[in-house]
Amino acid sequence: MQVTLKPVFLDRFRAALCRLGCADDRLLCAVSGGPDSLALLLLAQQILPGKLVAVTVDHQLRSDSANEAQVVAKICRDLGVSHIILTPDEKIVGNLQSSARTARYALLERAADAENCQHIATAHHADDQLETLLMRLARGSGVDGLSGIRARNGRVVRPLLEFTKAELIDICSSGGIEAVNDPSNANIDFDRVAMRRWLASTQHPFPATRALRTTSALADASDALVWMTDTLAAQRIRQENDIIICKASDLPRELKRRLLIRCLRKMDSNLAPRGDAIDRLLTDLENAQASMIGNIKCLGGADWQFSKAPPRRAQENSL
Repeated sequence: MQVTLKPVFLDRFRAALCRLGCADDRLLCAVSGGPDSLALLLLAQQILPGKLVAVTVDHQLRSDSANEAQVVAKICRDLGVSHIILTPDEKIVGNLQSSARTARYALLERAADAENCQHIATAHHADDQLETLLMRLARGSGVDGLSGIRARNGRVVRPLLEFTKAELIDICSSGGIEAVNDPSNANIDFDRVAMRRWLASTQHPFPATRALRTTSALADASDALVWMTDTLAAQRIRQENDIIICKASDLPRELKRRLLIRCLRKMDSNLAPRGDAIDRLLTDLENAQASMIGNIKCLGGADWQFSKAPPRRAQENSL
């Protein structure tokens, strides 16, 4: 199959790969069959001939999913791109979107290792970024959450973040490829679908390209705060026997909050308290009060102290 794409799209995609540091490496491309991932496939096939492996994950959540994966397989054959279909090791249960995402990325990581691909590309784009920003704003997220979808997360890269949905549909049209229709994309029970529907049906002042500027600025701010927290943690957190001590009383509240989270994770790496629980605990510590979170005893004051609470039975026997 001969595909001719607009040079401006190819130039922008090549520039994105260069910024992400993967312009010359083997790339594993996640292709579901929708217009976004098919556009990613077409662009990558043009820019990285011979260095591309496409993967479709069949989550086996719908009766048509196996057929849709085969449609993608045929498109890849026509393009001369190696293609793999993967299925989860276990049935997807619970929160379907979250569980499917976890299973999908685990399968992609495994396939990237097997195919000797240094990077995994997904088709997140500018409209996805806008949806993410607004969804997290509605949930009251802080700087880290509002930084949105990162262009790079480990070996996962997202070279389409500066492309709009309309541009990706244009790319598929130019390539003469018809996208697969996933009915779950019309299910407004999913928060993202509901946000997408609202954005499509409302005259709103949120252009996707402007959202990119906002999330990029917030990502820079988040990275700066992480760097600052790393520096302060090395200076202000110490361990004495089984007690972790942190001197944070003279710092801005956001840095106190981040150091607090570092201390809690040092005590229990599995602890994942919600933001409001952290805020309440931080207020207690600022007021020199004692508090509990999970199985960790926390004592405020000039120096915060964190220690594991004794097992409940031991506490009861000591009474």
